Amino acid sequence: AAFSPLLFWPGIVGQFMKYMPITLIATLSASLVTALIFTPTLGALIGKPQPHVERHARRDSLYIRVVKVAIHHPGAVILLALGLLVGVVYAYSQLGKGVEFFPDVEPDTAVVLVHARGNMSLIEKDRLVRQVEATMLDMNELETIYARSGDMGQGGTDEVTEDVVGQIRFSFIDWKKRRKAGEIMEDIRQRTAHLPGIRVEVTAPQAGPPTGKAIQVQLSSYSPEALDKAAIKVADELAKRPEVRDIDNGLPMPGIDWRLEIDKPEAAQFGVGVGAVGLAVQLITNGVKITDYRPANTDKPVDIILRFPENRRTLADIDDLRVQTANGAVPIGNFVERVPSRRVGVIHRVDGIRVVSVTANVAKGVNVAAVQQTVTEELKKADFGGVVDWKLKGSDEEQAEAASFLMSAFGAALFLIFAVLLAVFNKFSSVGLILSAIFLSTIGVFLGAIIMSQAFGIVMSGIGIIALAGVVTNNNIILIDTYDRLRREGVSMEEAILKTCRERARPVLLTAVAAILGVLPIAFGLNLDFLVREVTYGAPSTQWWIQLSTAIVFGLGFATVLTLIVTPASLAGIAKLSAFSKRIFRRKPKAGGGAPAHARRPDEHV
Repeated sequence: AAFSPLLFWPGIVGQFMKYMPITLIATLSASLVTALIFTPTLGALIGKPQPHVERHARRDSLYIRVVKVAIHHPGAVILLALGLLVGVVYAYSQLGKGVEFFPDVEPDTAVVLVHARGNMSLIEKDRLVRQVEATMLDMNELETIYARSGDMGQGGTDEVTEDVVGQIRFSFIDWKKRRKAGEIMEDIRQRTAHLPGIRVEVTAPQAGPPTGKAIQVQLSSYSPEALDKAAIKVADELAKRPEVRDIDNGLPMPGIDWRLEIDKPEAAQFGVGVGAVGLAVQLITNGVKITDYRPANTDKPVDIILRFPENRRTLADIDDLRVQTANGAVPIGNFVERVPSRRVGVIHRVDGIRVVSVTANVAKGVNVAAVQQTVTEELKKADFGGVVDWKLKGSDEEQAEAASFLMSAFGAALFLIFAVLLAVFNKFSSVGLILSAIFLSTIGVFLGAIIMSQAFGIVMSGIGIIALAGVVTNNNIILIDTYDRLRREGVSMEEAILKTCRERARPVLLTAVAAILGVLPIAFGLNLDFLVREVTYGAPSTQWWIQLSTAIVFGLGFATVLTLIVTPASLAGIAKLSAFSKRIFRRKPKAGGGAPAHARRPDEHV
C-alpha cells in the first residue's frame, strides 16, 4: 500500500525511479509468502517445544517505569511529541543544508566543451581543440580521452550551443586512486585558462535523469529585440554571482549573412532567370553536381561536383561572376545586389512563441536549490518592460514536479494504509494511533539530516519517508493489536498497557534494530565487498543511497523510541477521555423505568 502509488510516477524521473517500487513490492510479497508458509513449515520440522516456565518480575524495568509515568500524564507526553516535531522541522530550516533534487554522486566521466566564435574552417576548429587536448594528455588521473572537432549540434540542445567547436570526453581512473572529480575538473580549468580565443567549459553528468545545466532560465516573447536584451540582462546578473559559472546567454553567434537581391525586370532584359543566377553562385560556394558514379568497391554513389578553384572562391568573386546569355557572358553585378544581413542562426519556439534559454552551471559543493531560489527572487525584481516572460526549466522544473508527485503519493499511501487498517481494526482511534507513527518518524528524518549534515533530497529522502510509512506502522500494529485483545478479555486499561509493553517491547525493538542494521552501513557510506574481502568508505555506489538510508535509520530509530512511549500514553489518554465522556453524557434513569416523557426527545430510544 505504501509503495504502490510510486508505480504511477510520471515523467522522466518516474521512468528513472520506477524500478525501486517494483523491486520492493516483489520482495515484500515474497517475504509475506515466506512468513505465512515456509517459516511455519520449517518450524514444524526443526522446532523443539520448550517447557513453559511461569516467571514473575521482581521489579519493573526502567522502560516500564517510564511507561507508568507516561500513562499518568498522557497530555504532557503528546504535547511534548508534537512540540518536538515542530521544533525539529524549524531547526532544520535554520541549520539544515536546504534541499536538492538528486544526491551529488562522484562521476566516472566528464566532458570539456570548447567554445570559440568566428567563421572558422574545420581545420581551425580542430587546432583549437588540440590545444585543449594537449593540456590534458599528461594527467595520469584520466583513463581515456576522446576528442571531436567541428559542428557539435548547432544549438540543438541546452548542453551544446552554437559556438561549441569541439568537445573532449574523458573518463577517470578508479575513484580510490585519484582526487575528487571536482578537483580534477578545476585543475583542467586552470590548465586551459591561458589559451587565447576560446572559452573552456568543464562539466560532469548529473546524478539521476538528465536535466541539463543547473540553472536554466527560459525567456519568451513575441519581440526578438526585447528577448535579446532580456537574455543579456539575465546573463549579466548571473555573472555577478561567484558560485555560478559556464554562463551562456543563449543568443545566436554574431555574424553576417549575405543576401543576393535580384532585380528581376533588369535580369529579364538580359534573358537571365533566377535559376541561372543560383547555378552561377554555386560554382563559388558548394559547387554544382554534374553526375555521380559508383566505385567497384562500394554500393554508394559518389557525387561529381564542379566548382571554381579555391583561390577564386571568395566573397569578392561573386560580383565578378558572369552568366551566359543569348548575347554572351554578362556580369551578374548588372542585376544582382549583394546585401549584408544579420546572421540568425537557430530560432527556438515553444507553443509558437520565440524563446531563448540562459543557462549556467553551479560550482561544486554549492546547493543548487538555494542558488535557484536566489535567481528566482532576482528575476521577480527584474524589469523586462512587460513584454518578456520567464520561468526556470531543467532540474528546478523537474524538482517541483517530483515534489508535487511525492506529496500526492504520500497522501495516497496514507489513504491506502488507512483503508487496510480500518478494515482490520474497525476502530478509528486505533487506526489514528497507528498512523501517528508515520508523522513521528519525520522527526528522526530531519534530525538525521542535521546530524549527518545532509541536504534533504526531494527524491531520495522523499522516498525514504514513504518507505517509513510502510515500516513504522508495524510497531504500532503490534502494540495496539495486543492492547485491544487484552481489553476485550476484561483487563483494566493500565494493566493492559503495561502488559502490552512488557510482552511486545522486545519484538518491536528487534524488528526496528534489524531494519536499521540492514541499511546502517550505507547511511555512513560503507561498502562491504564480501567477494574481495574489502571494506571501502565513500564509494560512488553508496552515495546514491545515503540520503534514503539516513532517512530510514534515523526515522525508524526515533519513531520506535517514541512509539514505545507515546503510543501507551495515547492509549491511556483515549481511555481516560472515553471514560470522561461517558460520565458527562450518562443519564441516570428514575425509578419506574426510563426518563420522564417531557425529558425525552421524540426520536430518542431507550
